[in-house]
Amino acid sequence: HTRAPHAATMTRAHVFVALALALAAVSPCAGSITKDNIVKDDRAIVLIARPFGFDPDGLIEISIKEPKVFLFENAPPADKTKLGFFITTSEAETQLQQYLADGGCVLDNPTVDKLFTFQDMENNRNEAGEYRYTNTIAPEKAGEYSLFFSNCEPNTVVSFDITVELSNKLPSGKKDFLSAGEKPLPTLYLVAFFCYLSAGITWVWCLWRARQATEGGVQSVHKIHFLMGVLIAFKCLTVLCQSGMYHLIRTRGDPEGWNIAYYFFTSMRGLFLFTVVVLIGTGWSFLKPFLNDREKKVLMVVIPLQVFANIATIVLDQSGPAIKGWFTWRDIFHLLDIICCCAILFPIVWSIKHLREAASTDGKKVRNMNKLILFRQFYVMVVAYIYFTRIVVYLLKSTAQYTLLWLSDAASELATLSFYCVTGWMFRPVVDNPYLHLEEDEMDRDDDGGVEMVSEGRNV
Repeated sequence: HTRAPHAATMTRAHVFVALALALAAVSPCAGSITKDNIVKDDRAIVLIARPFGFDPDGLIEISIKEPKVFLFENAPPADKTKLGFFITTSEAETQLQQYLADGGCVLDNPTVDKLFTFQDMENNRNEAGEYRYTNTIAPEKAGEYSLFFSNCEPNTVVSFDITVELSNKLPSGKKDFLSAGEKPLPTLYLVAFFCYLSAGITWVWCLWRARQATEGGVQSVHKIHFLMGVLIAFKCLTVLCQSGMYHLIRTRGDPEGWNIAYYFFTSMRGLFLFTVVVLIGTGWSFLKPFLNDREKKVLMVVIPLQVFANIATIVLDQSGPAIKGWFTWRDIFHLLDIICCCAILFPIVWSIKHLREAASTDGKKVRNMNKLILFRQFYVMVVAYIYFTRIVVYLLKSTAQYTLLWLSDAASELATLSFYCVTGWMFRPVVDNPYLHLEEDEMDRDDDGGVEMVSEGRNV
């Protein structure tokens, strides 16, 4: 059960590198009161609290109960000064990698701010066996910090219950549990709610007007239009819950149930977003009232993946990064999200290929060319939306000053609102929209070059 010193050092270095890379992909913590139960953990580095932006006079409050150190058989007594907690900035993390690789203990590195050790806890616990630590951030030390636990003592495992409260100050003097870069988020998401609500009302009005203006029995409102309306409704409720959630976190440090509503509505929003994009890409209810087997398979892949991605999101938000397996769930979420984003592009590519082949058909060349152009525009728009919200927003979050992290959320919501509005305009329910023309004698080629004909809504 013993570890060679060199092997232990390299393990610590590799773990810290992995955590440093992971932190780059982790969003700032939505709630700054975290509770974790560490049970017989032998990790060299444990991330306790995700990055939090402190203003001058920001406050760190830590409560630890039942700290225990377990030794392997025949191991020498543990030096409890080598077990402790520290905070560090993202800039200092890169400097620590080489220090760890050289065999140093991170608690002794001058680039970190050591808070306390297990030895300090042993000498300063109250009658209930609880250790409390409070630290005020000096004005010159204001910035974004992550809280870590470090175990520099070989052949030991530790257990403890920890509660961490990270806060700034409101103008009234009360605690503000939002990170410095999250302060505008309650107002931002409330504004986003009214924007999406306006878009939803406009969409409902367009549907009502189109149904009233039906000409010659030609119906311009299709089932997909109602699904698009449901998507906007769930998006409205999602951002409303986010606004309420961040407001309660600011004042009380806990979302108090708003997070449950948020999980539900954002899950439904994700399901409907990918479903609507897939259905538009296949031309369902616009060009044809059915889905072929290949298109059904895409939906059968995307919908379960979204369900698993939503479960991963809830696990990430409900448990802190100190829990073993947290980073695994985070990686699963990112992988499923990427797979879904790639999967929804296939139906659009198939439709473009079909329309390109059909464009040479006599009597329908102009119409098919119009549809081809529209599908290409939609494809480019979907790719741009995915690229912006998955890559550009991430880069903005990673490079922005810690007090301006809210700009990444604003950019994401602006991109999403623009995507919804442009998609709605392109496929709006009007009779003269080139995408909405459907004739009973219009033919659709299937995957193997055969021909499908639409007759009374069935394949023949």
